[in-house]
Amino acid sequence: MPVVIRLMRAGAKKRPFYRMVAADSRRQRDGRFIEILGHYDPLKKPFELVVHKDKVEAWLKHGAQPSEQAASLLRSVGLSWVRPSKPAKKTAGAAQAKAPAAKRKPRKVSERKAKAKAARKAGKKKPRARKEPKK
Repeated sequence: MPVVIRLMRAGAKKRPFYRMVAADSRRQRDGRFIEILGHYDPLKKPFELVVHKDKVEAWLKHGAQPSEQAASLLRSVGLSWVRPSKPAKKTAGAAQAKAPAAKRKPRKVSERKAKAKAARKAGKKKPRARKEPKK
């Protein structure tokens, strides 16, 4: 279950209030969540942000991915989190390792497909007998 830390909107129309929650990434934004990790009120001046750091750190250790907005708010509180980097691009060494694979014999599946295709072509050459419509 891929867990994300994100903001769940609450509050009235034109009066946003957000809860920071740990939720399954496949759930709706305001849907079911696993745990409340804090809240954020953007209308108060200065804005109010309450974060339970111990809970957030526990979820980050378990592999939860914060959304961009949640990560920004966590940085403002002092929780640093680094997104995992993308895998490195393949180098020339990888191309050399792949070269012997190209010399392999074609798979038997392709031979079977070729025979089946030839049989279908041979079958198409015969004219089809048409049925006369019933009256």
